[in-house]
Amino acid sequence: MNDGTMLAQLIEQAENDGAELTTLRAIAEEAGTVGATRALARLGLEDSGAAKDMAELRELLAAWRDAKKSMLKAVVQWVGRSLAALVLVLLAMRLGFPGWLK
Repeated sequence: MNDGTMLAQLIEQAENDGAELTTLRAIAEEAGTVGATRALARLGLEDSGAAKDMAELRELLAAWRDAKKSMLKAVVQWVGRSLAALVLVLLAMRLGFPGWLK
C-alpha cells in the first residue's frame, strides 16, 4: 500500500467518524508542507539561495557529463589511430618495406 492510498483511507475513516472533509484535506496539505520543509532543511536547502545552488549543481553535473563523454571519445579515437598505425607498420613489415629502404 502506498502513502497516497493510506492517506485517502485515513481521511475517509475520519470523515466517517464525523470530521469535515475540507478540514481533513487542509490538515493533510499542511502536513505535507511541513514534511517537505523538514526534508529540505535536513538537506540544507531551506534558504532562499537553494534554487540558485541547485541550478549551479545541475550545470556542474552537465559539464562533468560532457567532459566525461569528450574524454571517452578522445580515448576511443586514440586507440583507433594506434591500431591503424600498428596495422600499417605490420603490413609494411610483411611486404618487406625495410628492404625497400636499403
